[in-house]
Amino acid sequence: MVNQSQSTVAFYGGSFDPPHLGHQKIVQSVIEKLDIDKLLVVPAYVNPFKDSTLSSATTRLKWCHQLFDTIDNVIVKDYEIQQGKSTVTSQSVKHFNQYYTVKYLVIGSDNLKGLTQWHNFSWLNDNIIWVVITRDGYPVETQMLRAWEILEVDVPASSSQIRDNNILFYVDKKIKKSVQNVLKGQTFMTIEERVKNIVTILDDKKADEIEVFNLEDADYIAKRVVIANSLNGKHTLALFDHLKIALKAKDDAVLASDVSDDWVVADLGDILIHVMVPEYRQRYSLEQFLSELVENQKKNKDKDIDPA
Repeated sequence: MVNQSQSTVAFYGGSFDPPHLGHQKIVQSVIEKLDIDKLLVVPAYVNPFKDSTLSSATTRLKWCHQLFDTIDNVIVKDYEIQQGKSTVTSQSVKHFNQYYTVKYLVIGSDNLKGLTQWHNFSWLNDNIIWVVITRDGYPVETQMLRAWEILEVDVPASSSQIRDNNILFYVDKKIKKSVQNVLKGQTFMTIEERVKNIVTILDDKKADEIEVFNLEDADYIAKRVVIANSLNGKHTLALFDHLKIALKAKDDAVLASDVSDDWVVADLGDILIHVMVPEYRQRYSLEQFLSELVENQKKNKDKDIDPA
């Protein structure tokens, strides 16, 4: 049953790598032409149909905020980036249905050919109205859709064309310099390089007993967990402040945090950092819990390999 007090929204997801004038035109058109209260712009952590992205998740999120936060009734949401992994659209729609009524799902006509391959396509098709944005060279074939609307938007270029051909003309001046730096060949660190950077940052500021747990194959909210001791409450907060500044310098960022004198948790999406006073570390035995997760994932791998 739909809660009538919830705002009616459209959902617009994508890599936004980088966001460009075409995305801005789509956003404006959706706001002007659809009967909605809000438009949710949801940058993906990793698009499930792409092997990789040029720009980091935090960079793409920052770009989206810079371009869309000033537009009335547009909200940039970091839900998928917070997951730290590829997130299917149906999961995101179900998540946002807890707070809004997600009526529309915005896609490009280039998505139509493979749309039925989307996870939970049938559920999406039964529960939302598709908003199809026209694109040159991609016919609008809607025979598989239950309900849809077509918006004709003049999108001059795609993100891939901007990346491949360095067409900065189609990038808003608010983010043009940042995009240009990326296109010049700025490389983003692997998760191992990011963890190494975090350890170096903490070690340089006298954090103690730093441990890293690889939870890549475990059923856990992050792929890596870094644990470190602080000297005292004041040192805990100082480490966190330095960590935020140093991560930003490497184009990484804390997406969410829980901060106290005794224990700081910094969430980077796929990496969790715990900085705590020794008393708390001993009391909660967090590394014992994580070590058991690592051991269990090793056992599960061995079972999969064992032909018996």
